[in-house]
Amino acid sequence: MRIEYDVKLDFRDVLIRPKRSVLKTRADVSLDREFQFKHTQTIWHGVPVIAANMDHTGTINMAKALSEHGLLTALDKFITVEDWKKLATSSPDVLPSCFVSVGISDADFARLDEVMKEVPLPFICLDVANGYTERFVSYLEKLREHYPKTVIMAGNVVTGEMVEELILSGADIVKIGIGPGSVCTTREKTGVGYPQLSAIIECADAAHGLGGQVCADGGCTTPGDVAKAFAAGADFVMLGGMFAGHDECLGEVIEEKGKKYKRFYGMSSKEAMERHHGSMADYRSSEGRSVNVPYRGPVKNTILDILGGIRSTCTYVGAHRLKELSKRTTFIRVARQLNEVFVPFDVQK
Repeated sequence: MRIEYDVKLDFRDVLIRPKRSVLKTRADVSLDREFQFKHTQTIWHGVPVIAANMDHTGTINMAKALSEHGLLTALDKFITVEDWKKLATSSPDVLPSCFVSVGISDADFARLDEVMKEVPLPFICLDVANGYTERFVSYLEKLREHYPKTVIMAGNVVTGEMVEELILSGADIVKIGIGPGSVCTTREKTGVGYPQLSAIIECADAAHGLGGQVCADGGCTTPGDVAKAFAAGADFVMLGGMFAGHDECLGEVIEEKGKKYKRFYGMSSKEAMERHHGSMADYRSSEGRSVNVPYRGPVKNTILDILGGIRSTCTYVGAHRLKELSKRTTFIRVARQLNEVFVPFDVQK
């Protein structure tokens, strides 16, 4: 046993220090990024925000809505081959904005192979809760060998040395985050995790040294958090809870005591296991919670709010492009960042 005594930081522990800027308006800020991926050498242009591959947010309707703004969607791995084929036929312009998700079982690989034969997709999201196992690395190597021309995002991990191993094993993008999600209970059940801001900073440094990218996955609750993730060096930011509760999400609108909600749960929760696998295995515990989130209407307004917040961040530090944000950022440690005197009234609305 050993202890690391240096402080690790989360989004709530810092603010971004403003700097002199020559930008005249938020409209002058460009949020488009261009990436050339390490293993495929393909080039992608767009706004590097991704809807999480949870069954609530990783839907076809979400992909259609986000693609209109240049954003990406990681569709959940339970999307059927038939649904992929229908999407390719009805909205082929949406496909370049989609990740197909896969786990590490033989059945997952067979399902992925079937999808890719019918609808060749540009991105694969190799997604497990624990990216530190030898089995996961071996599966990544197999995936890279089988799909040499497809961009692979793999995770989740939170340390630089594992980021390096995954990139060298075939990942173009490494997904960062263990336990920060709004419906994730991994830290409560296992005691394992890493404060998300420090994880992004350390992992981005490791990835960029090898020509790879990182995707910050989890922990963002406000547009300011998304901006902090980019400022910390994230190339992509994946959002679950911030995209939850919209028309484009899975599930019917529930009405309770005159208020409208939608059901949202972690993909390692008992509810998710029962929905997709029939039951939860007795050798594991639930590592996700189930909640009713307020119904929020079309996702378009949330997209505009997030992107507007990031543009405003850029104007505060003089970054003309999102690419410049991390280079112009100085984080300052804070004990408190928000005045929440009226937050309870806000919640009641």
